[in-house]
Amino acid sequence: MNQFRHRARKRFGQNFLRDQAIIARIFAAADIAPTDRVLEIGPGTGALTRGLLQKAAKVVVLELDRDLVARWQEDPAENLEVVAGDALALDWRQFAPMAPLKMVANLPYNISSQVLFRIIENRRLFSRLVLMFQKEVGDRLLAVPGTRDYGILSVCAQLWFDIRRVCHVPPQAFRPAPKVDSVVLLFEPLSEPRVQVADAALFDRLVRGAFRQRRKTLRNSLQGAGFSTERIDAALRLADIEPSRRGETLGLEDFARLTACWLQAGEH
Repeated sequence: MNQFRHRARKRFGQNFLRDQAIIARIFAAADIAPTDRVLEIGPGTGALTRGLLQKAAKVVVLELDRDLVARWQEDPAENLEVVAGDALALDWRQFAPMAPLKMVANLPYNISSQVLFRIIENRRLFSRLVLMFQKEVGDRLLAVPGTRDYGILSVCAQLWFDIRRVCHVPPQAFRPAPKVDSVVLLFEPLSEPRVQVADAALFDRLVRGAFRQRRKTLRNSLQGAGFSTERIDAALRLADIEPSRRGETLGLEDFARLTACWLQAGEH
């Protein structure tokens, strides 16, 4: 069965890829082997799924749109498994028996950042991911400290993945055409975090707190996030980080050092 027709639904963030040159670039980056097991979130009408079914040993598609779920459940491909559900509500541990997985997906733009945080949480499931995002989100993922796009997503993703740009995707590559440009990124999981983190949960809380109010100083932003002023001052002093700096100027090493010094400063 070839790619079928389906009326895109805005509430699901549906924009269906149709550009064959972009599809070829995605498959080249994914480097699918005949023994690979692949997870695709939001298969849509099958622009990527058809090729994946030809290349991989098994393809699991996760779809929320009930009409598309029904269409895919009718598909005769023996190596296709259809999972109906919401990527944000799903227990991803169900995919553990198939790990390591590759993920290839044109993520729904309205939930792409939230899905990425779920991917980070479940990173050990994956050996490689090739994902499409709105360009603005892609810029944040690739951003370096001190730039406008650098933020929580940059820090959390770069801690656990090597990320590189595969290709730019113009609006006309989709049906219907979105009002934004898109980008395909390749994620290669690291065997260890890029920097050693003394407490991953605390690291995450401090990063989120540091970016809570971007225009404020690091000290004030952490205060606004509910951290103790005494503990903030002690940890920043131990970490040799000026309280007047802004969160966007801190690199991974700075956040890791702040985490370790926070633990040294007392209970958190």
